[in-house]
Amino acid sequence: MEINWKNEVEKRKQDLLDDLFTILKVDSIRDDSRATPEMPVGPGPKEALEAFLAIGERDGFITKNVGNLAGHIEYGEGEELMGVFGHVDVVPTGSGWDTDPFDPIIKNERIYARGSSDDKGPSMAAYYAIKIIRDLGLPISKRVRMIIGTDEESGWQCMDHYLANEETPAFGFSPDADFPIINGEKGNQSLYVKFRGNNEGGKNRLVSFDAGLRENMVPQDATAIFTSEEAEKIEKDFFEFVENNPVTGTIEVEDNKVSIQLVGKASHGMNPAGGINAGTYLAVFLNQYSFGGEAANFFRLINDYIHLEHTAEKLGLAYTDEVMGELTMNAGVFTFTPEDGGTIALNFRYPVGVTAEALEIKTEAVLSEFGVTIAKNVGKLPHYVPADDSLVKTLLDVYEKHTGLKGKERSIGGGTYGRLLERGVAYGALFPDSIDTMHQANEFFALDDLFRATAIYADAIYQLLQ
Repeated sequence: MEINWKNEVEKRKQDLLDDLFTILKVDSIRDDSRATPEMPVGPGPKEALEAFLAIGERDGFITKNVGNLAGHIEYGEGEELMGVFGHVDVVPTGSGWDTDPFDPIIKNERIYARGSSDDKGPSMAAYYAIKIIRDLGLPISKRVRMIIGTDEESGWQCMDHYLANEETPAFGFSPDADFPIINGEKGNQSLYVKFRGNNEGGKNRLVSFDAGLRENMVPQDATAIFTSEEAEKIEKDFFEFVENNPVTGTIEVEDNKVSIQLVGKASHGMNPAGGINAGTYLAVFLNQYSFGGEAANFFRLINDYIHLEHTAEKLGLAYTDEVMGELTMNAGVFTFTPEDGGTIALNFRYPVGVTAEALEIKTEAVLSEFGVTIAKNVGKLPHYVPADDSLVKTLLDVYEKHTGLKGKERSIGGGTYGRLLERGVAYGALFPDSIDTMHQANEFFALDDLFRATAIYADAIYQLLQ
């Protein structure tokens, strides 16, 4: 039976957009300050989850909310279960938006909103793919669940809770990356470089330094406040620095108090070279002046070992695997106050051949001269599904059929829900010619990409449910 998937999507375009806009209008940034047992990661993610499940219930699917952390929309019969994993939480908006990030708008054939491409748009595309299969009454022999998480951009406690309480799919994909396929994902490990709070001596005394919103984002904004005996010189030097570097910013001097705001460019933490790290640029600027105690060490460490060090070569960690590519390092969050000391969050994406233990040991050894301590989070190991697996082959065949382009395996530094399953991958929704604005200001998803991805997902899911 030959099905024109593109035409089936065309019939449902307006409905798809209406439902997507419903989800995009929800501010679903994780908010621990408002978390409760009923709202484990805050009210926004819970509201977005409930809205998505309500759409599935409206359309007659079996739905289940699992502790307000995750949920699923299920279709089909059979013993074997396929999973399609999406998420409705989003990263903080940051600055630089031309429109309200939670008031979606279509301009120039693009949907502008936070979450439009990561991951509400692709998740809705995958849902409509399942809906098309159901609407057409196509014969299938397996069950499929659209599984929705609320904490993908942070700690993944949503999926920890879901998989501890619900059936684990035998195979599946996450529509949260790129076509043609992502069958390899690097390990993900964050290290926290911690400084004491001593801040005495020097001509300048740091009051506070802040940059970054999340470890998996390149900091777009950075702020420093300090008192200075050389404020006039610093003000003059600042304008020259901004003119000669890829950043913008402002400086305010009132008596001996100096406030600096620097603006770079946000990017996904898996691609630190794609952004402009305002935190490291501001530290490099301040490193040339006399700061006391740990503040001086804070700036010198950033200047010597982190600024523009996207592959951690100066830490002795540079490494490249033939299949999975190179290790990358993103300095995602910086804080410093005299009372609390300083912290730099370093997020590593590493291929097979590197271990989390080696990252910690080497970093601690190299940075020992600064008297810092190193802490780490619970990371994720590298994940790889072989290219000859039938899941990978089917998904690549469908991609080639719909695009006329050759499909090939690929690994990334990003972490998707695809790694939750031994036979799990990421599949779309960005195409090779798409503009990637994930985690950036003015995030958008092109309408053509949305509809093309929906058709591909429908065909692929149907093939995998045979």
